[in-house]
Amino acid sequence: MNINVTSASNTQNQENILFKVLMGTNACGTEPFDKTYSLGYQANHEDWSPYPRVNYLRQKFLDRPYDIDVERLRLVTEAYKKHELAPRKLQCAYAFENVLLNSTLYIYDQDLILGEIAAPAKASPIYPEFSVDWIIDEILNSPFEERSNDQFYIRNDEERQEILELCKYWKGKSANELITARLDEDQKKGSHMGEKVFQTNNYHFAGIGHFAMDYKKLMTLGYNGVIQEVKAAFANLSKQDPEYGEKRDYYKATVIMLEASKKYITRYAKLAEDMAAVETDKKRKQEFDSMATNCHAIAGDPPKTFWQALQLFNFATTLIQIEGNGHSISYGRMDQWLYPFYEADMKNSNISKEFILELIEVQYVKMNNPTKLKDKGTVKVRNGRGFGGESLTIGGVDTQGNDATNDLTMLMLEGSAHTRMMNPWVCVRMHENTPYELKIKTTECIRAGYGHPKIFNDGPAIKAMLSKGVTLEEARDYCVVGCVEPSLPGKEFGWQDAGYVNTAKMMEMVINGGRTLIEGKQLGPDTGSLETYKSFDDVLESIDKQFAYWCDQLCSCLNITDAVHRMVKPTPYVSAFFEGCIESGKDMTEGGAKYNGTAPQAAGIATCADSLSTIKKLMFDDKTQTGSELLQAVKDNWEGHEKLYALVNSSKIPHYGNDDDYADELFKFMFECYCRHIKGRKTPRGGEFSPGVYTVNANVGMGLYTNASLDGRKNNEPISDNMGPVHTAGGSHDISGPTAVVNSVAKVDHSLASNGTLLNLRFPEEAVAGIEGRDILVSFIEEYIYKQGMHVQFNVMSSETMRAAQKNPEKYKDMLVRVAGYSAYFVELGKPLQEDLIQRTELHF
Repeated sequence: MNINVTSASNTQNQENILFKVLMGTNACGTEPFDKTYSLGYQANHEDWSPYPRVNYLRQKFLDRPYDIDVERLRLVTEAYKKHELAPRKLQCAYAFENVLLNSTLYIYDQDLILGEIAAPAKASPIYPEFSVDWIIDEILNSPFEERSNDQFYIRNDEERQEILELCKYWKGKSANELITARLDEDQKKGSHMGEKVFQTNNYHFAGIGHFAMDYKKLMTLGYNGVIQEVKAAFANLSKQDPEYGEKRDYYKATVIMLEASKKYITRYAKLAEDMAAVETDKKRKQEFDSMATNCHAIAGDPPKTFWQALQLFNFATTLIQIEGNGHSISYGRMDQWLYPFYEADMKNSNISKEFILELIEVQYVKMNNPTKLKDKGTVKVRNGRGFGGESLTIGGVDTQGNDATNDLTMLMLEGSAHTRMMNPWVCVRMHENTPYELKIKTTECIRAGYGHPKIFNDGPAIKAMLSKGVTLEEARDYCVVGCVEPSLPGKEFGWQDAGYVNTAKMMEMVINGGRTLIEGKQLGPDTGSLETYKSFDDVLESIDKQFAYWCDQLCSCLNITDAVHRMVKPTPYVSAFFEGCIESGKDMTEGGAKYNGTAPQAAGIATCADSLSTIKKLMFDDKTQTGSELLQAVKDNWEGHEKLYALVNSSKIPHYGNDDDYADELFKFMFECYCRHIKGRKTPRGGEFSPGVYTVNANVGMGLYTNASLDGRKNNEPISDNMGPVHTAGGSHDISGPTAVVNSVAKVDHSLASNGTLLNLRFPEEAVAGIEGRDILVSFIEEYIYKQGMHVQFNVMSSETMRAAQKNPEKYKDMLVRVAGYSAYFVELGKPLQEDLIQRTELHF
């Protein structure tokens, strides 16, 4: 690999001096920036954290089962029954209030941060506002505890029966049923209800997420200040406004919910006081007193200390999750909005840096407590029992374009290395002037092999944000929500992760006249087949037409879903922390946020590109295979076509990922085709659609429903992984090393995918061992940033290690792997996803 490993070291001293001048000599966390944490996962390891409390809390989390909790369902149903004639916004407010005032509170042994999601740790509440049919069906016919992965447990038969009875009330009232009733047959046939050309499960069955609220606003004003804003806006509302009734309901609902939030925090303060009164251990008694004081302080007013700010953050975030069950409720640029409290505490010597780090690590462990029950169809596509996508963004530039790295940036990386849990998903923003120390510390975390952090390139990400119409200052302040999606905290309600598009299924329509391969079912328009195309341009034209048709179906489905969410589940609480909502008197679901959008993502682009390469090379360039012969091979699942199958999976066919323009131009065509057909479509909230190109781990689930393809896949194999090259049972298609992969990936303009791109790379431990291996990886990342890739993340884990975990899962319970935009415990993943991870190409420098 031709990487100049001296490029980083030659500038080390200069950058090191600049870093210390800008940040102070002690602004490097609590540990040396170049500390090596470990090289990959270590079975039978010692505790990671230097804080016994953190190790204790971490182990308690790992030991807890995943349960289903009935309390939220009970309290929400009670409120809706009591207020059946109230406007929907007020129904939501009364339900939220009932939960906050009456749910059971929990303070766990050794904890320093209070607040759950109205359920015990690792227990999932039920959100009947969105869907109940699948809950009833799975309780009766496909028990949650009997799933092959992502199992959940109902505590006893009495609660099982209560869930069934309460869900009956919601029949005919949930978002799922109302959405389904509004879809036509053309929309249904391509969706998760039909042939799964696209899947909109996320917002069909659950709440809207993928955003980051304005934490800075809450930290500045407190709940009392925000309530005053709402009351002032309501006082100025004129009855001459034709939307007076809707806006009045919004303001009233918002005040009810914010006041309930204050009371909820005060309930925790009183519980901490009660526990302090009976506590015999002096140290723990003092901690209870401190937590009670913190809660009283922040119930209405802004925080004054770092601990109070972190406590308010936890309440604010879990309250969003209580209001609706949208996944990927992300944390914004936490090292930026939290820094003033850290700086003040350090300046006034109120707290030690070590205790700050301990608080961060306690919070990191606690971020894993929220748990989300998903339907069996969704968990086939996306394994995981957490809320998912809790991204925490650090680093990057400030609104003026200067490097924004600070001491919290480094501490938050240390906390990640010490806790090594699924959440938070730490995202490091990098740019051409990122300090050397941050690059090294980030790389040392990556080398530890727990799948965090992931890296984002400010250049293409800011360019992508600008394409959405935001200002340059705003674009520079982007954060990551979900897996890889750039967004504006407190300003953008972007509906990211709105739907997965299986482009490989679209290609099936392209090669077979709009019909499925096996059944011959007519799904899309007949735009030709391999038996009728006279030129390769005909194939490309057919792709354009099929993509146009299926994007029409997808986007129309999402617009209907959007409209139903507005009708069924407005979100007044979190809307108060988005610019534009209080000013306009409109909830986020009504388009109240400053920037609105909807953002579905494409899966399987490399599968399509390598399929095109097969067609172009064999059918039109070499003319060694007819279209009928190629079509028959995939109809036969390659059986009886073994020589052709071996050829298609060999280097004799140009493949994407090898820095070969022949194949890479086809990937670029597919990438741009999808983006072109999504970008700019209008949403019901006054915004526009944004395309993304990533699959997370949906490529495995989608593959289960996808027939054989001309890239050399067989029936039911995973389609290609995110922006990565193809790997099939016949072999990995990228054979030229990591530099070639990066060069191929960099040939597309990532900013066209304004909803993000995702690149997974995997290195065995020995590939990045020692100082030389570390410096090579740093240089590799620098080169990727230079070449304008938007995102990259790494698994430092060999196939051998993963096979060992399959064989002896009890020894690897806390082994995290980078799945896609997220990390997960390897032994908890379904077998198909485990195999997909193992089959990903092992790269060597």
